[in-house]
Amino acid sequence: MPCFRCGARQTDPVRGASPWKRGVRADRQVLICPGCQAARDWADALDRCSGCGSAALVCRLGEVECRDCGHTRDAAPGDLVHSGAPPGGSGDGDLSEEVAAALNRVLRRGLAL
Repeated sequence: MPCFRCGARQTDPVRGASPWKRGVRADRQVLICPGCQAARDWADALDRCSGCGSAALVCRLGEVECRDCGHTRDAAPGDLVHSGAPPGGSGDGDLSEEVAAALNRVLRRGLAL
């Protein structure tokens, strides 16, 4: 899943906590990359808890839950799995190309002799 602001994709994680943040936007789970987290207004675009106002929400199994106060509500019906990528951001074609390039590197198919 890409960053909802810039469309950047996660790379293989290092050990420890991920620097990427999760949030909910329009009742869909989104990720925020470390670069976009540097912008002060990134949290303004996320949904807020109706109970406590926190942006620490997670969306799973058709339900949105606040990680701060535990308030839950039903997510809006529709496509629950959504990339959250901005229009014109990284699309499935870009991901397919990235996967093919990674496989070629790992399997060393890129260098035909």
